[in-house]
Amino acid sequence: MPVFEYTGLNTAGKTLKGILDADSPVAARQKLRGMGIFPVEVKEELSRSRDRSSSAMSAVRSLKRIKAGEIYAMTRQLSILLGAGLPLVKSLEALIAQIANQNFKKVMAQVKDSVNEGNSLASSLSQYPKVFSNFYINMVYSGEASGSLDVVLRHLAEFGERQQALRSRFKAALAYPIFMSLIGTGVLFFLIAFIIPNITGIFIEMQHTLPLPTVILLEISNILKSYWWLLGLVLVGIIILIRQGKKRPLFLEMWDRMKLRIPVFGNLLQKIYLARFGGTLGSLLQSGVPLVSALQIVGKIIDNSQVAKVIEDAIDDINAGRGLASTLSRSRWFPPMVIQMISVGEQSGELEGMLNKIAETHEREVESDIIALTSILEPVMILVMGLIVGFVVISILLPIFEMNQMIL
Repeated sequence: MPVFEYTGLNTAGKTLKGILDADSPVAARQKLRGMGIFPVEVKEELSRSRDRSSSAMSAVRSLKRIKAGEIYAMTRQLSILLGAGLPLVKSLEALIAQIANQNFKKVMAQVKDSVNEGNSLASSLSQYPKVFSNFYINMVYSGEASGSLDVVLRHLAEFGERQQALRSRFKAALAYPIFMSLIGTGVLFFLIAFIIPNITGIFIEMQHTLPLPTVILLEISNILKSYWWLLGLVLVGIIILIRQGKKRPLFLEMWDRMKLRIPVFGNLLQKIYLARFGGTLGSLLQSGVPLVSALQIVGKIIDNSQVAKVIEDAIDDINAGRGLASTLSRSRWFPPMVIQMISVGEQSGELEGMLNKIAETHEREVESDIIALTSILEPVMILVMGLIVGFVVISILLPIFEMNQMIL
């Protein structure tokens, strides 16, 4: 069924905009009048006459403006409506009316249209791989297959909200130190490159031997003033080189290994990956997805080739009849405590619960580590900035002291 975007007036004369589905423009106008809206403009937004490639391009454009939080909020609402006994199509219609993001509303309207035509919800969502992840689609598929879609959607929403909260806390904790470091670096750069030369110019005109700190400061100032553009190009070049290099397997492997071995930050990243591994795998197994299929999905969403390779090896070992814990125990990226918990889960038949506990434990550790890290970063930044400012002040004052001694 085609989807139309409309502009109309209600009985109070207020302008309303939105989308609705109808068989034709005439039917769309009649539907609007039935809703008490006088149609001013009705145009087809997404229609079945468009080919699959056009729908894919629309999904790519929507991805840039659809936030993960909006997706998981919709997921929780859908689970509530389905749990209350409302049919799937009616639930989707109710959700579409509440979605504020127009791009997301268009995507969900197409999903509802596909479900109304007889397709499954998972199949309809899979038409938008840039909006709904492989993990999300497989969770929905398992919920439909097991007949417990509302329960699976609730688990999916809880998992997504936890991941969003963890990501938000991480960004919020690092926002202030990063902002202050950028501001401080910019101020120091401007000071050394453009202000210091004017102040120290008088020392050079006196043709007097300058102290070593002053000479170093002047050299740094001259380099920054003359080649600041080159430094900017080098920085941009490094960023481009890293982005292009990450497309090559060998460079990506080295880059991911280096990230995990960085002092302090490497340990934090490892805990983030373990939380993601445990939470995702536990949610998939809880939803009835087979272990091998669940591991394949987890391997795709773990943003590190080193951890992903361990998961690939685990899949091969499980297919050969070995257990998950025995395979992961050969990797340095999975701590003994995690291996022990997985082993206990396999032996007791409570692997899903153990994986969820692993995720919860590491999420709490990540949160506490972030708080500790930011509390350390702030005084370290102040100390570094103080040392730099102190060096600048001493470099300027030393020649002045020497001039005073000469006069006396």
